[in-house]
Amino acid sequence: MKRWTTGELSKQRNISVRTLRYYDQINLLTPSFKEANGKRYYSENDLFQLEKILILKSLSLPLEDIRGMLDKLSYKQILTSHYNYLQEQLAEIKTSISNTTSLINMIDLEESLRWEDVSKLVQNAQKNAKKWLDYFQENEQAILQETLPNLSNNDETTHQYILLLQRIEWCIKQGMKPESEEGVQIASKLIALSNNTFHGNRELEEKFWEVRKLPVEETGLYPISEDVLEFVERCIAYTSKG
Repeated sequence: MKRWTTGELSKQRNISVRTLRYYDQINLLTPSFKEANGKRYYSENDLFQLEKILILKSLSLPLEDIRGMLDKLSYKQILTSHYNYLQEQLAEIKTSISNTTSLINMIDLEESLRWEDVSKLVQNAQKNAKKWLDYFQENEQAILQETLPNLSNNDETTHQYILLLQRIEWCIKQGMKPESEEGVQIASKLIALSNNTFHGNRELEEKFWEVRKLPVEETGLYPISEDVLEFVERCIAYTSKG
């Protein structure tokens, strides 16, 4: 039967000798074998016990509570608890990534953002997230959630829409009309993107566009100015007629 010294176990599990001795001192993990000269050895069962301790410790449990739980919980029960904890952590990390991505995309859309604006946008996004879905039937919701650009995503389609919005805002500042050559180019790209987004479903596309024009407070969608919305409508109408 293989046995491990305190030093060997310390190196194998990357845990300090001092910690192992402390666990022994408080009767949390005591080596199963002791020689006449006082040298101590850990058994394979001791290693499993240490794994339990380390997992429970990762759940931020105090050592006193861990000591009371070790003999009451099986290894599988402890692993299941750890799995659930990791899933919660993963959900929090995904939310943080989503919020950070949204802020990055907001900065791309806005030339300068004051902290008050950022805070307001984030709060509104959390409070009104996906309220726009209420305007659509269940089958339509599934399509839109899968294909619509989202500021919290880092995909190519979202970036293309962001670039087009930037171009539209630039045109408006330069006093360029939607019927200009630049407007026609923007419209052509918007039409191509929309066809891809809505899979050619013109009825769903028009329905979403009407929702897009509603007040942000009602939909929870990212706020787009009336000037931009008007530019989009005019340049697409002009290009479609041509």
